[in-house]
Amino acid sequence: MSFVIDKTILDETVHCRKDFECLENDNSLCIAKKVESCVDGKVLFLKCNEMCTYRITYGNSAICNCPTRKEIFQKYNR
Repeated sequence: MSFVIDKTILDETVHCRKDFECLENDNSLCIAKKVESCVDGKVLFLKCNEMCTYRITYGNSAICNCPTRKEIFQKYNR
């Protein structure tokens, strides 16, 4: 599946080290890690140990702060 994300969101994702692999590859680590929960449509909790500039450790989970990943979740529920 290919995800279509607004250019303004992509421009906000300036620290992506994976060259936006999530937009074209359902098996990319960012998409393969399911969202455990979402708070107020803005805070994504994932089970993820992958190092990323957008990952914030929170107890046994991680918060994904990536603008592109958040938009994929909001638009495509993925």
